[in-house]
Amino acid sequence: KKFHDTVCPGCSDLKTTYFIMIFSSVHFVLSQLPNFNSISGVSLAAAVMSLSYSSIAWGASLNRGKQPGLEYGYRAHSTAGTAFNFFSALGDVAFAYAGHNVVLEIQATIPSTPEKPSKKPMWKGVVVAYLIVFLCYFPVALAGYWAFGNSVDDNILLTLAKPRWLIAAANMMVVIHVIGSYQIYAMPVFDMIETVLVKKLRLPPGLTLRLIARSVYVAFTMFIAITFPFFGGLLGFFGGFAFAPTTYFLPCIMWLAIYKPKRFSLSWFTNWICIILGVLLMIIAPIGALRQIILQAKTYKF
Repeated sequence: KKFHDTVCPGCSDLKTTYFIMIFSSVHFVLSQLPNFNSISGVSLAAAVMSLSYSSIAWGASLNRGKQPGLEYGYRAHSTAGTAFNFFSALGDVAFAYAGHNVVLEIQATIPSTPEKPSKKPMWKGVVVAYLIVFLCYFPVALAGYWAFGNSVDDNILLTLAKPRWLIAAANMMVVIHVIGSYQIYAMPVFDMIETVLVKKLRLPPGLTLRLIARSVYVAFTMFIAITFPFFGGLLGFFGGFAFAPTTYFLPCIMWLAIYKPKRFSLSWFTNWICIILGVLLMIIAPIGALRQIILQAKTYKF
C-alpha cells in the first residue's frame, strides 16, 4: 500500500484489504513448493531484501535528521498505557528474535554423519543469522528514534517519505522479504497439517492433498489478516503468545528433560531463569498487544 501511494500519489486510494488479498494470492502459488530446499531461492531473496531495506531505512533517517518538535518520552500519557505499551514492545522483541521454531526443520535438510554432524554448520548459520538480525534492527531502531522520536510508526518506512523513489523501492523490498518470511514460517505448519491428514485421517499424500491443505491455510491466514490488519499489535501478540514458548522456554524444558543437569548448577539455573522469563513474556506480551489492537480497531475503517 505504501509503495502504491508513493509511486502513484494521485491514484485512487485502495483499501488495505485489497493489498492483503494481492499479497495472499502470491502465497497460493508459492505454498505449493514442497519443502525448505525448494524455497531456498525465496529465502535468499528475502534475506537480501531485509538487509537492503533496513539500510535504506536507517540511512534515510539519518539523512532527514532530527524533526522539529519531536519528543523522546513515552507515547502513552498514563501509567497504565505506558505499562501496556511496554508489554507489547516485549512481544515485538520476541517476534524479532524468534526463529527457533523453524531451526530443527532447517537443520533436518543439512546432511549429517557421525564424522560431520549437522549441528556444526547449523550453529555457524545461527550465529550469522542473528548477527544479520542485529545489523538490520538496531541501526533502524536507533536512527529512527533519533530522527522521529516517539512519533515514528511501527513500520518506519511509513514515516519516511523522501526521497520518494528510494522509499518506494524499500517498501517493495519489504514485500519481497515478507513473502519469503511467510513461506519459511509456514513450511513447518504445512508439514504438520499434511502429516496429520495422512496419518490420522488416512488421506493419500500427493499433489491434491498439498494443493487443498495449503490453500486452505493460506486462505485462513488471509481472513485473519483482513479481520485484524493491525501490524504492530499483531507483532506483539504473536511474539508473546506463539513465539515466546518455542523460542525462550520450551527449548529449555527440553534441555532439562534430556540432559538432566545437576540441580543448582549453572546450566540448571540458566535454563530455569529462561523458563520463568519466557513464561512471563508469554503472559504479559499478548495482554499489552491485545489492548493495542483494541485501541486501533476503534478508529479503523474496514
